[in-house]
Amino acid sequence: MTPRHLLARFSRAAAASRLASGLRSVAAAALAVSLAAVPAPAAEHGDAHAPPADSHAADEHGGHDGHGAPAKAIEPLPVKAHGLPVELTRTLQLLQDRIARGSTQAHLAQRQLLGHIEQRLIALNPEIWTEPENVRAAVTFALAGGGPAALRVLLKSDKAPEAEQPLALGALAYLEGREREARAKLAGIDPRTMPAGLAGQLALTQSALMVREAPAKSLELLDLARLLAPGTLVEEGALRRQIFVVAQGGDARRFEALAIQYLRRFRRSVYAGNFRQRFAGALTRLDFDSDRTRIASLERMLDEIEPESRRDLYLLVARAGLEQGRRETALFASERAMGLAAPDSRPAAQARLYRGAALIVADGRFEEGYEALRSLDRTDFVAADAELLDAALSTAQQIRTPSPVAEAAPAPPTSANRPIPESGSLLRAQEALARAERAMGAATGTP
Repeated sequence: MTPRHLLARFSRAAAASRLASGLRSVAAAALAVSLAAVPAPAAEHGDAHAPPADSHAADEHGGHDGHGAPAKAIEPLPVKAHGLPVELTRTLQLLQDRIARGSTQAHLAQRQLLGHIEQRLIALNPEIWTEPENVRAAVTFALAGGGPAALRVLLKSDKAPEAEQPLALGALAYLEGREREARAKLAGIDPRTMPAGLAGQLALTQSALMVREAPAKSLELLDLARLLAPGTLVEEGALRRQIFVVAQGGDARRFEALAIQYLRRFRRSVYAGNFRQRFAGALTRLDFDSDRTRIASLERMLDEIEPESRRDLYLLVARAGLEQGRRETALFASERAMGLAAPDSRPAAQARLYRGAALIVADGRFEEGYEALRSLDRTDFVAADAELLDAALSTAQQIRTPSPVAEAAPAPPTSANRPIPESGSLLRAQEALARAERAMGAATGTP
């Protein structure tokens, strides 16, 4: 076959393909038009006895002999419309879930929405509270930040079903600070029997009521809240609380696991800034000084976040370490922060400050710390850090040059604490001196 014949054959095949494609397009368009022309099912028009749209429908269900039964009309699913309290509360929860994902706009809009919903709920006809789902929606709204006003109106109407009153009364008692009454009313209610929107919120509330008297039970309820409301602001809040309850109990392994979860999933939350402040304090309470393996644990936790945020968190840990007399923690965190900061930046200056303040009470490293502090310019710092620099320099001077009163005093036994003498010119540094004393005692192994 010559090339000319091959080309002609290829052209005819291509033309046939285009023609088939065009026919398919036309057929699809015709089918769409014909479907649009078919009358809606009888159930949509309220006529349950209307005949099938055409004879073909009967043939499809009863064969081609014309003796098949008519096709049954498709009944719509029974969907009950929810009351206004339910819809308003769902709107609030959707907004709050965006807050958990880091939307500052949603956070700013929340206050206005809370006020709007409260006004709408207060103005409703009292008869609406005869529906249990509306009562539960009002409780959800109140516990989610809406406050007690709507619950007061609800209970004053005396329309709430008797079975729902313990829930409403308990929530109101909680919001008004009557914890004992709230525990009595809410303790017998299983959050798992509540609607999805309320279940996690109720478990979170029950946990807050039990955290002082029964921390273990409180942790169980926080676990339940997270399971019942995954991915929501309720889970974010439950995880935040759980981390600090665990820290107070000293469970370092679980603290690490929960903190990694939070930093992976909710580090962009609007409330993450508050979390990081408290997280830094919790880290130092876990006593990294006495257990070097926990340094690796801290690194694993902070490696979950981006370098800039990691640097800021190390600075918070270093500052908290100084405030709590944890010299090793402050030194470790400040050095890690220096490695993540640009050399001439303010974070780098902060890291040098915290490191120098830790070094002046470290065994054999006083001069290194003192020179580091003297090289800093207090105008580079915010007020709190400038005061810390002043206090650290004053402490260093007192360590280097003991006061005459201290020199005249009899030498204490080797195992006794050596308090740094006070001076009238160092009143602003009193708190820093006390911290230095504790750190010095730790360095020398004294009790």
